[in-house]
Amino acid sequence: MTLALILAAAIAAAPAERALTAPGPLAPLAGSLLDAGRGTPVVLIIPGSGPTDRDGNNLLGVTAAPYRLLAEGLAKHGISSVRIDKRGMFGSKAAIADANQVTIADYAADAHAWAASIRKATGAPCVWLLGHSEGGLVALVAGQKPDGICGVITVSGPGRKLGAVMREQLQANPANAPILPPALAALDSLENGRMVDSASLPAPLQPLFNAAVQPFLIDLLAQDPATLAGSLKPPLFVVQGDKDIQVSVEDAQRLASARPGARLAILPGVNHVLKPVASDDRAANIATYADPSLPIAPAVVDAVAGFVNP
Repeated sequence: MTLALILAAAIAAAPAERALTAPGPLAPLAGSLLDAGRGTPVVLIIPGSGPTDRDGNNLLGVTAAPYRLLAEGLAKHGISSVRIDKRGMFGSKAAIADANQVTIADYAADAHAWAASIRKATGAPCVWLLGHSEGGLVALVAGQKPDGICGVITVSGPGRKLGAVMREQLQANPANAPILPPALAALDSLENGRMVDSASLPAPLQPLFNAAVQPFLIDLLAQDPATLAGSLKPPLFVVQGDKDIQVSVEDAQRLASARPGARLAILPGVNHVLKPVASDDRAANIATYADPSLPIAPAVVDAVAGFVNP
C-alpha cells in the first residue's frame, strides 16, 4: 500500500466531529458530537461550574481542554461523545436571555433534551451522562428520571453540599484568612435562602458572591449530592483523582457509599482538570489548569471506557 493510501485510510478511520444541537428554551443548545461510529456507546459530557465551555475551558483561566481531550481518548476506545455549551453561554448563548437565570433542574432538563437529540442522531438506545465537577450534580439530578439514560458517571464531583465544599476550599488557602469571616457569613446567609449585599464584601469576594449569581447559588447550596445518589436508579460510577485540590476523595467515597452497587475509582496522581500531577505542590497543580498541551491522565479515560464499554 502506498503512503498516500495509508494516509487516506487513517483519515477515513478517524472519528468525525460534527455540530449537534438540542432544543433550548428560546433557541437551540449547541454542542459537538465526536462520532466513533454507528452502534458505539455515547457519553454526554456535562460541564462544571461557571462560564465553562464544551472543551472544559473557562474565562477564569482554565485552558486545559479536559473535555476535548477526554472525548478524543474515549473515541480511541470506540466510544462516541457529545460536548456541550451550557444554556446562555458560548454557542448556546441565545437559548436564554440571561445565563445567570438558571437552576440545576434547568441544566438537568437540558441533559434530557441532549439525550433525546443524541439518540435521534446516532440511533443509540440510551446515553451515558458524565458530569464533571458541578456537572456531576447536574448528572445526578438528571438521572432521577432514568428514561433514555444508560448510567451516570461523576468525575471530580462533590459528594457533600456545596457549602461544606466551599468552606473547605476557602479555609485551605492561608491567604484567605483576612476575608474568611465575611465569606463564611455570606455562605450562612445564602444557605438560609437570604441574598447578601455583595458590594459590602471585601473586593476578592465580590465575584464569588456576585448579586447576579446569588439566586443560582441559593439553589445550588440546597442540593445534596449524596441524597441524589442514594435515590438514583441507573448505574453510578464515581471517578476521583487523589491530587484534586477542589474536591476531595472523601466526597467521592460519600457519593459511592450512598448508592448500593455504585462503582468507585480513586485515581492516583490525577487532579481536578484530569491532568497528571506528580507532587503535592499546589502551584504545580494549578499550573496544569492552563496547559492544553499536557495530555489527560490515561487512567481517567481507561476508567470511564471500562465502565461504559466493558
